[in-house]
Amino acid sequence: MLPHWHLWPALIGTALGLALVIWFALRLVKRWDGMGVRGRWIAAIAIGLFETAYWLNVYAWLVEPNLLVVRHVEIVSEDWRGAPLTIAAIGDTHVGGPHVNAERVERIVSRINALEPDLVVLLGDYVGGHAPEAERSVREQNEILDGIAAFAALDARLGVVGVIGNHDVWYRREAITRALEDAGVAALWNRNVIISREDSDIVVVGLADDMTGDPDFTDALDGAPAQTDTLVISHSPDPFAEMPRGPALMLAAHGHCGQVTIPFIGRPILPLRNRNYDCGLIEERGERMYVTAGIGTSILPVRFLNPPEIVLITVRGSAP
Repeated sequence: MLPHWHLWPALIGTALGLALVIWFALRLVKRWDGMGVRGRWIAAIAIGLFETAYWLNVYAWLVEPNLLVVRHVEIVSEDWRGAPLTIAAIGDTHVGGPHVNAERVERIVSRINALEPDLVVLLGDYVGGHAPEAERSVREQNEILDGIAAFAALDARLGVVGVIGNHDVWYRREAITRALEDAGVAALWNRNVIISREDSDIVVVGLADDMTGDPDFTDALDGAPAQTDTLVISHSPDPFAEMPRGPALMLAAHGHCGQVTIPFIGRPILPLRNRNYDCGLIEERGERMYVTAGIGTSILPVRFLNPPEIVLITVRGSAP
């Protein structure tokens, strides 16, 4: 299979960059004998910097975006009363974008199934790119729908629940919702589902997308029984600031953990109103949220120190 067209610039740049590194090194080697000790040190450092920059770029553009890690997280909450629950969460698959096609989604689904979670949650942005459905080729449309259809193979005893992200709305929310439902995914938009299990019920609350809709906890919790173990899922982590007391955990995605983290500097690009909700486990006001780095990429097909991830979360109560 040929690389996705978005990746051709990276592949061409890789080839040209390697040629440039070799050319630069050969030029310095030819002058090596005429250099003093100080000149040789400068030349060696220059070659090292060129080499380092080259291989870091190769890693960030072509290697890390194709990795997949499993993060194990345990949440102990006084708001959780029933038996422990294991949740596998992924977000931002961006099917049809660089690095992610239907075949890769199938491999991710197989990896999730091997973890044997009780519940799977999908945190939105299943679509790669920004163009609406009407502006996509038939091939692009089919690739996106085939990627979503791969979720039908998810095997969790309590089912699969998802929310809609901003890229999905830009594409066409109704089409993505229908595709999710056809794959057996309960697609939530300011509503909840009640999942029954042996010892107690679980309420999963799904919010509308924060960028393209109006996330409303009142509407989303409407009809949910009180004193029931509750999870909130949202594409964006920003609504966490408004989450009422009661849910044991909120799960979100959207920011990709910035995609790129620069050591000692941080994440230069983070598309969130509240940059404190950047990545990982967030605790605020006694409430907890986990923000995943997601799977795919947006804007640039690059990741550095933020590999694609499946988050396997175990929620348990604080009582013995």
